[in-house]
Amino acid sequence: MSASPRKKSKTAPAAARNDHYVIIMAGGRGERFWPVSREATPKQLITLLGKRSFLQQAVDRVRALVPAKNILIITNAVQAAAVRKQLPELPADNVIAEPVGRDTCAAVTLGAAVVGARSTTATMAVLPADHVIPDDEAFQRVLGDSLDLASRGQVIVTIGIQPSGPETGYGYIRHDLTVLPPPAGVKKYRTRFFKSEQFVEKPPLERAIEYVNAGNYRWNAGMFVWSFVTITNALEKHQPEMNAACHRWFAAAAKGARALDRVLAKEYPDIRKVSVDYALMEKAHNVVVADGAFDWDDLGAWPALARHVKQDAEGNAAVADFLHVDSARNVVYDARTKGRTPVTLVGVKDSIVVLTDDATLVAAKSEAQKIKEMVKKLAADKKYAKLV
Repeated sequence: MSASPRKKSKTAPAAARNDHYVIIMAGGRGERFWPVSREATPKQLITLLGKRSFLQQAVDRVRALVPAKNILIITNAVQAAAVRKQLPELPADNVIAEPVGRDTCAAVTLGAAVVGARSTTATMAVLPADHVIPDDEAFQRVLGDSLDLASRGQVIVTIGIQPSGPETGYGYIRHDLTVLPPPAGVKKYRTRFFKSEQFVEKPPLERAIEYVNAGNYRWNAGMFVWSFVTITNALEKHQPEMNAACHRWFAAAAKGARALDRVLAKEYPDIRKVSVDYALMEKAHNVVVADGAFDWDDLGAWPALARHVKQDAEGNAAVADFLHVDSARNVVYDARTKGRTPVTLVGVKDSIVVLTDDATLVAAKSEAQKIKEMVKKLAADKKYAKLV
């Protein structure tokens, strides 16, 4: 899953894209990338790889498939201003702020309501903001085929990634091995589609090895495609309370962004927190898995950065002025903007070292998931709360 040179495709004809929308989910806090990632500037808004933030790259990838006016960002009130600043090419009303976080089903429902208020015949893709996908053309080919398929019938398309190893940090999708034929009257898609059989939670290592060897499991990348009719039908069947909220938000969005903000401020805190996987995907019987035949990485924590940064002979991955003696397999990242000095390690192995202008992190790579606990500890202390 190492990064390869980014490839870009030509923009598709506007007439073929006007009823296709992309909803990018950008409300996470990215605590595992502290101290570079903060509440107001979380992982999706920072620049770790390349010259654009993860969110900006996510928007860049879909511009060949949909016009800017059809790209919506679901974020939160703390981050909304920063999102708008990073994406001046999008209409301001396309950045929708959740008053509070209520997990992915609420965000999906909100996105569907806003899209539906603009076009009830729309087809929409729901994508995370913080993935690493080096090859634009390969991604656009899969997403374009998925949008076309979802626009033609009552199917939910999820893009599944071929596992490159027994990863325990991802959910999995089991699918049938028979390639589905294209709809009547449609030429064969360049993307293979399979019938989904089961969504599986993050497995232990032994089970993950079984999944990889079986050949009919994909990583669940959290990328979904459906028509407005299909998603509202699914909500009506499986999540009636969320469906009722969708109708109210649809009516409010039709009146404008301010009307929607007022309704969300009143209703959103009381919405039940539930993931879209549990609320819909695990219950639906009309799910199709698209073959995500492109390099992909969910950069979940600092150790993952080593997959995308050139390593030295000892396996150190450094974005810094870095020198070492007898040190190996470390991730070193210097984000200081002033007074930068060399970072030197002696006899340090399998560690994370991150420096910013106001904080320094040193952690064992094996304990990277506990960085979230450190962020909570900082937030609970008035002396350090400003660092969160």
